[in-house]
Amino acid sequence: MEYDPIKRDLGVVFNRTLFMRKLFYKLLDLLLLRTWHIHRELKRWPLFNKPFTMLDAGSGFGQYSFYTASRNPQCTIDAVDVKEEQIADCTDFFKRCNITNVTFSYGDLTQPHAQNKYDLVLCVDVMEHILEDVDVFRHFHRSMKPGAMLLISTPSDQGGSNADEHGESFIGEHVRDGYPVAEMDEKLHKAGFTKTEILYAYGTPGKIAWKLSMKYPMQMLNASKLFFVILPFYYLIAYPFAYVLNWIDTYTTHKTGTGLIVKAWK
Repeated sequence: MEYDPIKRDLGVVFNRTLFMRKLFYKLLDLLLLRTWHIHRELKRWPLFNKPFTMLDAGSGFGQYSFYTASRNPQCTIDAVDVKEEQIADCTDFFKRCNITNVTFSYGDLTQPHAQNKYDLVLCVDVMEHILEDVDVFRHFHRSMKPGAMLLISTPSDQGGSNADEHGESFIGEHVRDGYPVAEMDEKLHKAGFTKTEILYAYGTPGKIAWKLSMKYPMQMLNASKLFFVILPFYYLIAYPFAYVLNWIDTYTTHKTGTGLIVKAWK
């Protein structure tokens, strides 16, 4: 199953007004478990409420830049992506919101882009799409200041791309079926990082929540866009359970899980 066509449809629906776009971001914050984990790590980061520079590496819809810039107008964010339409869209939206501390531009993460510039590099749901991962990690390391932190969310090898019993991935755009912890750690050290911390996310509570809040709705929308009409009623019933499960997953240590939350320091 492909995510991108559904993403484009959702973008059309929620991009009609500033209110709808902000509502879309809020829904992503509530529904996406990885967002819960990323927000937790950002709040724990010592510089989050101080002036800092950040690279949003693979900014997508711009929701992480919006979250960070809205909470800290002292920070400066370079948000890069390879999709020109999303760059233009986010640039326009942030301008209309009068958010001036974020700049969106085209950026190929497999190429060098800066040196000793960032206090934080954020990379959410990107590395599973890139074959040349060590090159990307090296470029991240080069772009970071000494002591800076890299924060990554990516699928693990424990079913992170949700391959079914026939080996077919639910996420058709992934180039790998997730990272083993040891492989991720080895590649980060190979790229020059001196300290790493890798935690599992999407343990048992998270896997159930993801199916309720994301997998089943996406399957319905992939079958027919008419399910847009049914979704609010579906979430009215399903989301209270998903919310509790998301909270449990975010604040519980997991022995295994289908996602990884990765932190590395230069």
